[in-house]
This record gives sequence, C-alpha cells and structure tokens, in this order.
Amino acid sequence: MSWRKLGHIYAPDGSLPWARSYAANPVAEHIEGDLFRIYFSSRDEQNRSSIGFVEIDINKPAKILRVADRPVLTPGDLAMFDDSGASIGCIVKAGDKRFLYYMGWHLTVSVPWQNAIGLAVSEQPNGPFVRHARFPVMPLDETDPYTISYPWVFCDNGKFRMWYGSNIAWGPVKEDMRHLIKYADSDDGIHWVRNDRIAIDFSGPEEYAICKPCVMRDADGYKMWFCARGKAYRIYYAESGDGINWRRRAEPDLSVSESGWDSEMVEYPFVFDHGGARYILYAGNAFGRTGFGLAVRAL
Repeated sequence: MSWRKLGHIYAPDGSLPWARSYAANPVAEHIEGDLFRIYFSSRDEQNRSSIGFVEIDINKPAKILRVADRPVLTPGDLAMFDDSGASIGCIVKAGDKRFLYYMGWHLTVSVPWQNAIGLAVSEQPNGPFVRHARFPVMPLDETDPYTISYPWVFCDNGKFRMWYGSNIAWGPVKEDMRHLIKYADSDDGIHWVRNDRIAIDFSGPEEYAICKPCVMRDADGYKMWFCARGKAYRIYYAESGDGINWRRRAEPDLSVSESGWDSEMVEYPFVFDHGGARYILYAGNAFGRTGFGLAVRAL
C-alpha cells in the first residue's frame, strides 16, 4: 500500500535566531491523545544546526499549535565534536529517562566535516535535555574512521540496538563519499560494541550515500526506512528477521511530488503508528531547506 501525502507541515520563517532556515530530520514524540511534538534540525546565520520542535494535532497536522521559543540542544563548546552543530537522530525511553541521540558536526580543513554521535539525557518525562558529556558516546575509531551519522536506537529485549550511517571513504568529489548504514549494540545505551556489521549496502555504483535509518519491529519482523541517493535522495524500505541481515526493496517507498516543496528530493524518514494508521515524517527539497511534511497509510 502506498503512502498518501498529507502535505507540508513546517519550515522556519526566519524570525528565530537559532532557526533562520531548514527544518530537517523530523522526529515525532507522542505527548498525549493526538498531540505530537515534532523535533527537527535547523540552522542559524552561521549555518550551525540546533534542535528545536513544533507541536501538532496529528488529525490537523498543518496547524502548528506551538513553536519552541528556544532550542532543545545547541552547538557544543568550541573545538568539541559538535561545535558546528547538533542534528537529531532519535529519542529513546530508558527507564524513567529519555535519551536523545544526535549527530555532532565539526568542520575540518582537508575534508568538509567530521561527525560523531552524541547523547543528551532528560531525567523526567517533559524535562530538558542535558548533554551526557562534552565528548561523543560513539566516537570515530578504526571501525568508523571518517565520519558517522544519524543514529536510530531502540531497546529490544533488554538490549539497546543502533543502526547508524558510516563513511567508508572520502575522495575529491562528493560521489567518493561512500556512506552506508551499519549496526551496533549496547547494554546501557552509552557504551557501544561495533563489529563493522553493514546493515544496508549500496545497490549499485550510481548510489553513494545511504543514511538516516528508522527501524520498527512488527509481529512479522524488523522494518527499516532510510534514504539513499545518487543524484538526489529518495526514501527506501527494507525488511529483516533479526535486525542485522536485511532484504532491501529496489524501488523507492516514498518519492517526490510533481511540484512544490518536495518535488526534487525526499529524505530523512521517521515512521510511527497512531490510531490505527502508520505515518511517515520526511524532509523536502535541498536537504530540508523547504521543511518537512507528513504522509500516512493504513496498518
């Protein structure tokens, strides 16, 4: 069954200093009833990303009920792994706490950037997120030496499981970037074991960037939505019996519209269920410069 697009939801109007442009990487958190908080990554005048949110009624998603007046997470301290920005990956309940996993941006000279994965923790249901440390919980190492991105984490039978993006090469042009999705796990959500397990590999030589996994576990197995590109991002789908070995669908699961804000690119999926329906949040043209929208299909 195909997705039915519900339309454009939000893009910053430029009035907030931390959100002059972009609303990428949308992530939904259920508050109560039909109320959802949608977190996203935006950019300031220096192109640094922060994490903010809007709130919507899922039945009337185009009507914004609240816009955060300040960001949930801002760029880190100077010279740290996230001093050039923080982009949201996911939010996970861990007992009474909430773990916000994010990608930290650090600009460099010989290559455009280095990313690593950070963690911020909320001690109560609606409390603020505070960095676990100034340093990443998943740093670069011999397994992932170049840059790592957008983590998706959930607790599965007492274990934290993560799917994340990893560069396997840099090169003189962007097509040499070679970014795919790998797997890691953890007993506490802080200390991670990586065995260089590739979850989603390239479908062919024309594809060079795969990222932003979103994983669910249904009664019949694991489902993953992710975005991949050669020329431009599209959203794809894969299935697995164990969460490690995946069968990938060749055709996009969600593609572009004929015109408008998502007519060139769709990317950064977030899939969630509510009220007997399955929803997907996604970003539009220019990596989210045009903001994000919503689509739905029946379960």
